[in-house]
Parts: sequence; C-alpha cells; structure tokens
Amino acid sequence: MEFKEFSGCHLPIITPFKDDFSLDEDGLRRLIDYYIDEIGVNGIVPCGTTGESPTLSNEEHDRVIEIVVAEVDGRVPVMAGTGSNSTSEAIERTKHAQSVGVDATLQVAPYYNKPTQAGFLAHFEAVAAATELPIFIYNIPGRTAKNIEPETILKLAEIDNIIGLKDAAGDLGQTMQILATTKNGADKFYHMSGEDKLTYSTMCLGGDGAVAAVAHVVGKEMTEMCRLALAGEYAQARDIHYHILPAINTLFIESNPSPVKEAMSMMGLPAGPTRLPLVPLQPGSREKLKEVLTALGKI
Repeated sequence: MEFKEFSGCHLPIITPFKDDFSLDEDGLRRLIDYYIDEIGVNGIVPCGTTGESPTLSNEEHDRVIEIVVAEVDGRVPVMAGTGSNSTSEAIERTKHAQSVGVDATLQVAPYYNKPTQAGFLAHFEAVAAATELPIFIYNIPGRTAKNIEPETILKLAEIDNIIGLKDAAGDLGQTMQILATTKNGADKFYHMSGEDKLTYSTMCLGGDGAVAAVAHVVGKEMTEMCRLALAGEYAQARDIHYHILPAINTLFIESNPSPVKEAMSMMGLPAGPTRLPLVPLQPGSREKLKEVLTALGKI
C-alpha cells in the first residue's frame, strides 16, 4: 500500500472549549493555521488524549475531525484518534474519519477492559479489516492499565495497513526491542514517541518522530529537534532537548492537557477550560508553569 509520510513532529491538537464548555470551532481553526503556518509542525492529530477525547460526545468527536480535515486542507497529514475500549465503536468512529478524508487513524489500546494480548490482537485485527486507512497503534499503559507487549506489536506490524506505533510506554528497553526488528523490516513501520521527554532518546535509537503534546508550547523547538535527529545531527538535537526539558517536565506537572491548556492561555492562544473530571491547575503548579514559560521567552 502507498501511504503518506508520517515522520517528524505531529501535534496532538487540543480541543478548545468556550467558557460554557462547548466546542470553540473558530478557535480550533485558528490553532490549526497557527501550528501549520507559523510553527511548522509536520502533522495534526485530533481527538487524542490531549484533545480530551474521553469527554467528547460521538457527535463532537466526528465534528472535530471534520473541521480539522477541512481546515488542514492537505497541507500536512491528519492522523485522527478514533480508538475506543469498544471494538465496534472504534470501527464506527474510524469509518466516519475515513469518509471525511483523514490520512491515518490513531488507535489507542482498549482501556479499562484490560484485554489479554490475544484480545489486543483480535481488537486491532478487527479494526484493520474494517478500514482502508493506515493505522497507528497507541500504546499508553499508564492510562489504559495494560501494556501491549512488544511481541504483540510485532505481530500487528505484519498487517498491511497497520503502519506505525505511538509509543507512550515510557520503557526504552521495550522501545529498543521493537525497533530492533521493525527498523530492518521490508515494509516501513513508523515508531513515533508518545512520551515527550523520551523523544530525543527514541529518535537516536531509530525512531521516526513524535506525537508531542508539548509542541503546543515548544513546537518550533520540537519540530527542529526531530528534523535534526532524522538528519543524523544528534549533537544539535541534544542541545534542543536539554533546552526544552524543563518545559516538558512542567507541562506534565498535572494531568495532560490541563498544563498545556493553561500555558496556551498564557500565550494568548485559544484553549479554554478542560472538561471535568480535569480541573484548572493548582496555584502552585500555575506559578511554576509561568516561571518556565517566562524563562523560555514564551510569555
């Protein structure tokens, strides 16, 4: 199969809300143009963790993806989060995303159910059989309560339209185990960091880029770091990594995306509140975030 290029820094875009917690559609369009035209990110990923997908209704989820595809208008790839802990719902959301023209789908590991590895295989196989879209597996055991083991990921990588992994396992040993096989495979299998503080390390090991929540705040830096690493300029990429590391750590001082949205508001970007059960940052966290953003010249 022929697919678009998905390397580099992809933005898991927030879902901006108005003060009444309704979708801020105009704000979403402004953010898309800003991050593509001014920041230069390599892709847009709507309805992921950072987009507060668990609090979106099915109608809102579909609407966000429709807006993103229309506003991006082919400038960069759109990888839409359409996963679920219900296989039938994941297929339904994925079919809608395919119908409106996304370039790929991001499929989170089914959460709460805690499936066995055989269950993971059956789930992703069913989604892959139901769509022509290229699929990225999203492994984030810290939120889903269950790790997709490397052996399972490598089996799934043999399926034609499963073409990549968003790796948020936070385990470089596991990352190396996967890369050692996929980097030498006959077909391209993208390995995207989903743990922002490990993006540099992952790319030095052979990764292809990142789906980086912190790119909302340090997007130019993350995009350039990915570009340099892909070009083999690891020393220069390392300098950027350490320069932005305080921001990366602080942007996860509380549950994502609360710190990211707070930072964006400080920077004058449309973000709005988070929906419950996420709440605004505690005062101490907000002051720490403000200090880091000031030191980086972001505010």
